[in-house]
Amino acid sequence: GHTRPVVDLAFNGITPYCYFLIDACKDGKPMLLQGDTGDWIGTFLGHKGAVWGATLNKHATKAATAAADFTAKKYEWMTLAHKHIVKTDKVLHIYDLNKPEAEPKEISGHTSGIKKALWCSEDKQILSAADKTVRLWDHATMTVVKSLNFNMSVSSTEYIPEGEILVITYGRSIALHSAVSLDPRGEDFKLYKYDYNRGELGSYIHCVRFSPDGELYASGSEDGTLRLWQTVVGKTYGLWKCVLPEEDS
Repeated sequence: GHTRPVVDLAFNGITPYCYFLIDACKDGKPMLLQGDTGDWIGTFLGHKGAVWGATLNKHATKAATAAADFTAKKYEWMTLAHKHIVKTDKVLHIYDLNKPEAEPKEISGHTSGIKKALWCSEDKQILSAADKTVRLWDHATMTVVKSLNFNMSVSSTEYIPEGEILVITYGRSIALHSAVSLDPRGEDFKLYKYDYNRGELGSYIHCVRFSPDGELYASGSEDGTLRLWQTVVGKTYGLWKCVLPEEDS
């Protein structure tokens, strides 16, 4: 349903009903989808520029988006004004959602636009990625706890569902680090989408996210598609159905 590249994705946690998936797209129309099937639920309207980030809270009762129209929006309908496109600022802004009109706290230190910011350690710390660095900040003192340096620009950071491993993508490589100590666990993993019929690599993939139960992962691509991939191929799950040979005959 998108007409421009899908640049960000986020799952919520598992609820009594199901789990959900939200995406961010350059067409300015983030969508809410059923997480295990990809079925469309609705589209969030209101932004007047490309949407660069989107996320859901644990229970999927709230959604937030960030865009090139100098605003971040919290649904149901709360707009937080920014002085820059909400993608390229060098400063972390921390808002009190109970007082949206109040000025946000600001954490400075990065020298280029921040690509990603994540809460961690039960919201006591913040992880941010910009240029070739990843920094861990203490929320109370607003100071750097630890920094990681890479030889190429960091494009994304993400915690796996269990929260024990931090996945960092930079250049054409993927590095695994301890979520607590930030010590390295592995690197140089790569992800490709390959078209076997044409014998060529597919379009550029902007982001990949695992579902909260680990049964599938979603990818957002330059070609405007959002795809769901089964973790264990051949298992009955969501829209996938395993048919044994004797059943087929």
